[in-house]
Amino acid sequence: MSQLVVILGDHLNTKISSLANFNKETDKVLMSEVKEEATYVKHHKKKIVFVFSAMRHFSNELQNHGFATIYVKYDAADNHGCLFEQVKYTCSLHTFKSITIMHPGEYRLLEEVMTWESKLNITVNITPDNRFIATQTFFSDWADGRKQYRMEFFYREMRKQTNVLMDDKQPMGGKWNYDADNRKPFGKNPDIPSRTLLAPDAITNEVLTLVETQFSDHFGELSNFAFATTREGALGVLSEFIKIRLVDYGQYQDAMLEGNPWLFHSHIGLYLNTGLLMPYEVIQAAEEAFLNGHVPINSAEGFIRQILGWREYVRGFYWYFMPSLKENNYLEAKRALPDFYWTGKTRMNCLSQCVNDTKEHAYAHHIQRLMVLGNFALLTGIEPKAINEWYLVVYADAYEWVELPNVSSMVLFADAGNLASKPYAASGSYINKMSNYCKSCDYSVKEKTGTQACPFNYLYWHFLHRHQDKLRSNPRMGMIYSTMSKMDQTKFNHMLDDADTFLLKLENNEEI
Repeated sequence: MSQLVVILGDHLNTKISSLANFNKETDKVLMSEVKEEATYVKHHKKKIVFVFSAMRHFSNELQNHGFATIYVKYDAADNHGCLFEQVKYTCSLHTFKSITIMHPGEYRLLEEVMTWESKLNITVNITPDNRFIATQTFFSDWADGRKQYRMEFFYREMRKQTNVLMDDKQPMGGKWNYDADNRKPFGKNPDIPSRTLLAPDAITNEVLTLVETQFSDHFGELSNFAFATTREGALGVLSEFIKIRLVDYGQYQDAMLEGNPWLFHSHIGLYLNTGLLMPYEVIQAAEEAFLNGHVPINSAEGFIRQILGWREYVRGFYWYFMPSLKENNYLEAKRALPDFYWTGKTRMNCLSQCVNDTKEHAYAHHIQRLMVLGNFALLTGIEPKAINEWYLVVYADAYEWVELPNVSSMVLFADAGNLASKPYAASGSYINKMSNYCKSCDYSVKEKTGTQACPFNYLYWHFLHRHQDKLRSNPRMGMIYSTMSKMDQTKFNHMLDDADTFLLKLENNEEI
């Protein structure tokens, strides 16, 4: 009698909890390129290549370390199409006393796994997801009884618990957060280091051919695939970031530059979210770079906050508020997703740049996602389920636990403020300040009304006007509503009319 350990495509680390009690003499691992998981949304082609290749490499690593591994490729004759059927089929071929699986990262998958015991008449053990530092209980204990669930306060608790960037009980440098130092736009001709590129090996090339054949109708481009697909490669990407880009990451983390999506960012989200990297080793590397004097505290803290703060917080937030989180639509957004989110064909240069970067790379950094693509979705009232699916499809690091809170709660303010203290709404002036996109745009960011005006300008005021019953009482919105009340009414009405005209064109899928 032995146990079957089921390893999912985002659990790719030998230190995962489900392998802790693995008996190499009797137990087996099952890994499968599940058709249902690859197609329940039409994931970006590069994301599928990354996940399948990383799975195949990890399977080889397990076998090299003496783990008996059953691996089912996507086009294998014995691929049964969904995870449960694959597990059921495997159990029919062997005698197992139990099944062990680490806690899935997504609610829908956990619900399915919880039915296996009764369906298969076999003990199913769900072990804790140790790809995170905070347990779900830690988050729920912190959240219970609170009226507001602000990441900043959760982050401080995580700093205290882990002793990261702490001097006794106080934050190093005297401040918890150096965000005020991290909002600089680029000057002329910034010297930006190259992205870390890894050439595909034989395994990845085999998967590239598979995806081109089996997923030809999926979003995205396959050319120039350069992601790491092994733990060794992911560690190399992390090391190069720490040595070369982290020093300037802080001050430029919100900046955007036409034709350069990578900038000073780490590009490791996809590796963290599949287990190729573990959060504690990433945080330790950044902290050591600061303690050794290689990077300033604003860069180290800003980067660490994204992992120890934001990533941990969002994961806890997801499980705390599911399943209602998926149905939230506080602002009653109903508009369909415009076609240009798939094609990049729009006269608005910032949107075109961000969509095309996403299409080519399965990547865009957080400000492109939040303040360009997300801001447009918020201002125009795109229906939450539609835009959530888009974000889940297009990014290589996207899984529902991280995508849904970021999009529904942060981008769309769909939960009425549980996550964000106010909507992340902005006019064209923010994009102009933080990027050079506006210089090459058909629209003028300086114009507020008329056919040449930047649509973000009048859409911003239209958004505030149509939602004032719900937003005016927000303490952080008082100043802007005070400004709105003092605006010249004729000019304000022109902006509302321009926005109505624009939104009608959007609904009719006309070029904008």
